[in-house]
Amino acid sequence: MRVAVDAMGGDHAPRELVAGALDAARSDDDLTVVLVGHEEQIRAELSELDDDGLGERVAVVHASDVIGMDAKPVEALRAHPDASILRAMGLVRQGEADGIVAAGSTGAAVAAATMSLKRLSGVRRPGIAVPLPAQNEKGVCLLIDAGANPNCRPHHLAQYAVMGANFYREVYGIADPRVGLVSIGEEETKGIHLTKDAAQLLRADKQVHFAGNIEGRGLFGGACEVAVADGFVGNIILKSAEGLAEMLLGTFKSLMGSGDRAKALGKFDYAEFGGAPLLGVDGAVMICHGRSERRAVGNAVLACARAIDHHVNDKIVAGLGGQQREGSV
Repeated sequence: MRVAVDAMGGDHAPRELVAGALDAARSDDDLTVVLVGHEEQIRAELSELDDDGLGERVAVVHASDVIGMDAKPVEALRAHPDASILRAMGLVRQGEADGIVAAGSTGAAVAAATMSLKRLSGVRRPGIAVPLPAQNEKGVCLLIDAGANPNCRPHHLAQYAVMGANFYREVYGIADPRVGLVSIGEEETKGIHLTKDAAQLLRADKQVHFAGNIEGRGLFGGACEVAVADGFVGNIILKSAEGLAEMLLGTFKSLMGSGDRAKALGKFDYAEFGGAPLLGVDGAVMICHGRSERRAVGNAVLACARAIDHHVNDKIVAGLGGQQREGSV
């Protein structure tokens, strides 16, 4: 399989993007990485980093431009048609790559995917699914949506549930993942019109193991495997969790040094998860944190490859077809 990497995106491009992509290729003999961006800069990094001769399993595609982290996504993409993120998405659209890893502007990545790739059949709005550490069997709660769509309607949340459950089932190997709806209380009477109406749709959907409303603490406490929220709430949860995790990680490491106990805290490090899939578009799209370094990029490329290998999008399309047949959207 071939995974394109926007080598010019993020705070540490291109070196950390190139290094992480090479690490992923070393870990998976069936993987070819396609580095997209300024060819001269990428090849300069390859000359230093590719010391074990990956050869044909590393390709370079030139792109003359890059979208900045602070740019307005849609306007910037229209003004810079040869931007690396657009060129990488084009490879997926044309069938020259099976998926893409992007570590630049999240808004630009979502906009580029929306502009370049078709939505999967039946999908109203794609959503970003972020893995968070949790006290459940796999140690992961998948939060969707984490910022792609701040303004949602109930049927969008119902679709997020199906997409998230199918991704979790295929990638994490849980046959019947529990889906929780983020609200201000576990009781059915709690919440706003959006969550109350979405809960009715989820209770009626026989495909989804609906665990009911969950409070914010339930994401980390093991109340479910998939947590559904609109992008406004989901992004606040994500950024708050990141800030808390970084504070705790820094504090514990300073107290405990670099021993095994400190290493055990790695589950709170976003680099372990690599990236967040954008579910609902026709291609595997993995979005990394803007400050991702080598380890995070490598893990994101491998996560993208797993999603491709498990045919997650095919399962999502089938699941949404079943949802519509059940009349829950």
